[in-house]
Parts: sequence; C-alpha cells; structure tokens
Amino acid sequence: AQRKWRDKHRFVKRQLNVMARKPIHDFLDDIAASYGLKGKGEAVAFACFITEALKQRADFNTEAGRMLDIFAETYHRHRDVYTP
Repeated sequence: AQRKWRDKHRFVKRQLNVMARKPIHDFLDDIAASYGLKGKGEAVAFACFITEALKQRADFNTEAGRMLDIFAETYHRHRDVYTP
C-alpha cells in the first residue's frame, strides 16, 4: 500500500515524519481544531503557509516585518523548548 501511494504521488508529495515534543503535538492539534484543518499534517502545512505569508507581507509592511523578526528572535532564544 505504501509503495502504491509513493508511486502515485512521487512528483507531488513526500512523506514527512517529524519527531517533536508533546507540546508541539498539542499545538498542532489546537491549530487544526481552531482553523478547521484535517489534522496535524495539515496544521504543519498551514503553519508554513502563514510563515510564507508573513514573509511576503514583510516586503511591503514594516509592522509585519517587525513581528516576523520578533518571532524569529524569540524562537531562537527559546529553541530548546521547541526542538526534540
């Protein structure tokens, strides 16, 4: 079944298995529930979409750029809380 799925989707999809701490799984469940998503996988895609949207918005909106910089700086400062 897995080989059939991979053969069918080999040009458009790849499986991503990620080790993450329990709070990250909880955050993903919350994101999925809050935004009507189909689960943690879609929550990851949504988080990527939001990040990319903020990056694009930052190109012409200084406040969005400032927020993105603050988020990145804060993440790096507390990275050990979020990484496996």
